[in-house]
Amino acid sequence: MNPFPYSDDNKRYHTLAHHNRHTYGRRIWKAVLDGGFSCPNLDGTCGTGGCVFCDGGSGYFTHAAAMPIPEQLEAELARIRKRDPDPRVIAYFQVHTNTYAPVERLRQVYEPALSHPAVMGLAIGTRPDCLPTDVLAYLEELSHRTNLTVELGLQTCMDDTARRINRGYPFSIFANAMEQLHQRRIRTCVHLINGLPGETPVQMVESARQVGLLHPDAVKLQLLHVIRGTALADWYNAGRFSVMSQAEYVSVILRQLEVLPPETVIERITGDGDRNKLIAPLWSMRKIAVLSAIDKAQAQADSWQGKALGAALHNACQVALP
Repeated sequence: MNPFPYSDDNKRYHTLAHHNRHTYGRRIWKAVLDGGFSCPNLDGTCGTGGCVFCDGGSGYFTHAAAMPIPEQLEAELARIRKRDPDPRVIAYFQVHTNTYAPVERLRQVYEPALSHPAVMGLAIGTRPDCLPTDVLAYLEELSHRTNLTVELGLQTCMDDTARRINRGYPFSIFANAMEQLHQRRIRTCVHLINGLPGETPVQMVESARQVGLLHPDAVKLQLLHVIRGTALADWYNAGRFSVMSQAEYVSVILRQLEVLPPETVIERITGDGDRNKLIAPLWSMRKIAVLSAIDKAQAQADSWQGKALGAALHNACQVALP
């Protein structure tokens, strides 16, 4: 018997699919859009070159930023309709830092997407050091009008690692941003990357524990990908660090899930690297096999999300789901 309450199947963690079914009553897709923003870690405001793993802000999933948002959205819907003839989507602004502009510019980007009848909400990827008061006020306004998620690219709670990967801000900035977002009741999703240079499995699990203490609505857990053309690729080719094996990654994921609150949605648990540029680890391309390995390992260890938080918390979440 599956001991995890936030599941309709054999999953022992709180999947995004489960969240969407119980929130929207149907499958929801991500329409990935490029708002044409930059990043303070690229333009010299807090650094140059970006994080060492940066490959254009995950932009290979998106259409050209020069395309108007409505055209990008229609192109994404055409792609999604090959699998779902009547899709409903979250407009996902993924590339670079999507609050790094004046509020008027943000309105020009977000409002056209929000007006489309297929769009059920917005997901806005950004940095915690790019949330000034006026931007937070606009995000709060949006949260009252639609299903809004603000995604923060933390990657690690370890400030030594953050300096090593050229992240450009300390953990304290992230913690303050989370507090500001929570005060405004804005849904949050935090990104963590496993396998960063110099980090131990203990530190990776501790990052998940620290994030869990801040009670994000969602978390994305991802494997570090070495992508051709990045600073990280130069480090890897020079032998400065090694990547995780699949067994190591699965082991860390199980321990991270155990320290995350069961109500926190796990929006990602492995990640996708550009197959045309991926240098390592090549096993990550077998995504279904990785997901299956996580499921199997959890069942064998009788592990589930939130297990390490104690029986009292586990029992408290045994409630009727909507």
